[in-house]
Amino acid sequence: MTRGGPHERLYDSVSSFLGKKTLPKIPKKWEKFSDIAILPSGSFEGEDWDDLISPALWKAVAEGLDVERLGIMGEVTGKTRKSGARMLRGEDDWVVRRENGVDYGYHLTKCMFSAGNVNERRRMGEIVERGEVVVDLFSGIGYYSLPIMVHSEVEHVHCCEWNDDAIKSLEWGLKRNGISSGFTIHRGDNRETCMSIRKVAHRVIMGLLPTSEDSFEAAMEVLSDSGGVIHIHGLARPGGYSEWGEGVLRKLCHFREGSGAEIIAVNRIKSYAPRWDHIVLDVRIN
Repeated sequence: MTRGGPHERLYDSVSSFLGKKTLPKIPKKWEKFSDIAILPSGSFEGEDWDDLISPALWKAVAEGLDVERLGIMGEVTGKTRKSGARMLRGEDDWVVRRENGVDYGYHLTKCMFSAGNVNERRRMGEIVERGEVVVDLFSGIGYYSLPIMVHSEVEHVHCCEWNDDAIKSLEWGLKRNGISSGFTIHRGDNRETCMSIRKVAHRVIMGLLPTSEDSFEAAMEVLSDSGGVIHIHGLARPGGYSEWGEGVLRKLCHFREGSGAEIIAVNRIKSYAPRWDHIVLDVRIN
């Protein structure tokens, strides 16, 4: 008899396929949406699984998870933040996520998506004020740009991105969410495209990990002469947020003579690695 919980159902499905009740370690968590489940990196790996891996096994896993397609996470690599995910069952890697009233579409094996950043994406849609101009220096598929355009009365969003696959997904997301104006997509390195944007931003988003330090000068270049707020994603040690934040302030002010900066909020997003947290620093530049 199939047991009730999702982990139990997965275990029963794989156990039935293999014809044995005692299994090597199987994953206890995964991402599931639409008709796809995405397993964490390292799932079904190791000597105990080497001789068992087959399309039939992935079919049993998919059935246990009640999905048609199956993928597995991998390491995000390169300057363009290319996804390391791969498909285990099914050839079509196009997925659509609906989150907080926003649809994101992307190729799973080409573009990354961090489900753990859901609250920050929501916050960006809530925090932008009417009439603001926003520059998203690392827009990707529209992680933060789309909720801003869907949920706020923003005047204009400048989306900077150099990954062609991400730009295609961003364009899809804009159309899917009914956004036809109030944005500009800047293709290429934001350290170069910032020169065409110039000092218009009331708010700048820097959503790159592990660090966006190479684009601090670009952020200050697009920020309005009257100042504004910069949202800087980064990694800091637990208990070391203040030290990291003060270092960020010094580096930012280096690129605008006579400017002042203050930290107005520090938001912990999630654990990134052992003894490293993903945080967002909200900085006001005067």
